[in-house]
Amino acid sequence: MSHKISRRQALMLGGGALAGAATLGSVAGAESASAAKGRPDSAARPRPAQAASDWVRLPVITANIGRKNLGAREAAIRDVRNGDPGNRPFVGWQEISEGDSGEPAIISQYFGDAYQNAFLHHDTSYRVPISVPQPWTVVNSQATFVHPGISGVTPPRWINEVAVEHPAYPGLKFVMINSHYIAGAYNGGQNPNLRDEWDLHKKTHREQVMAHHDRGHLVIWTADTNNANYDQATGQPDEHKVFANGIDRIDWLPGDGTVQLELLTAKTIPMAVDGHEAREAIFRIRLA
Repeated sequence: MSHKISRRQALMLGGGALAGAATLGSVAGAESASAAKGRPDSAARPRPAQAASDWVRLPVITANIGRKNLGAREAAIRDVRNGDPGNRPFVGWQEISEGDSGEPAIISQYFGDAYQNAFLHHDTSYRVPISVPQPWTVVNSQATFVHPGISGVTPPRWINEVAVEHPAYPGLKFVMINSHYIAGAYNGGQNPNLRDEWDLHKKTHREQVMAHHDRGHLVIWTADTNNANYDQATGQPDEHKVFANGIDRIDWLPGDGTVQLELLTAKTIPMAVDGHEAREAIFRIRLA
């Protein structure tokens, strides 16, 4: 179900987005290897010898911009950009250009030259872009199709991901995944007819996270899960969640221990556009 992005889509992301594909590899390759050999025990693999790095502050935000009070969008996007004053956050967005086309220009205004806004102008997975701040570099990226949606009910659903590296510390890498699940299956109307789509999304999400985990990579994911009882993407005992409840989530799954991540604090950022507030985790990260 995963597909590498096309040349056209790579151009949408900007130059160099796939330049490091050989470094972290594609999810599709990891999945096929897992299917052929079974999932390896990533903790048992020897870690490469690398010097420890300094700690790097790492703010991560999940932000569903919503649709109801469109006049509040600019202030909301500005407040997300300033969610960790003096620092540039990573942002997993949801509901971008869903019903109108107002958000990309505002995101480009506040997340401009110091960012790569991956998938913001993608031809299909544009609803869930990821803002990646300098000095982090996107070394690989992929959009994974989940399901085609339902006419008049929900748009097509995608899972976007970027693999990033810090240029000052070669080997300081992680994968960020962002997505938005169908509404009304396990919240709202609790419609059982929508649960096939939601369950498929959860299955695909797990496969994407585990494919990178099995290759030894730290994975951070953001999403509007549309299920207040959502616990983990993977069910792995070492998958951590920043927020204990709510549909807007930030979770992470460690890799082989080469990269160390610590949660420092978490908060919400009011947006006043819809029923969502942005949620932020302040991490620190280093080569261990």
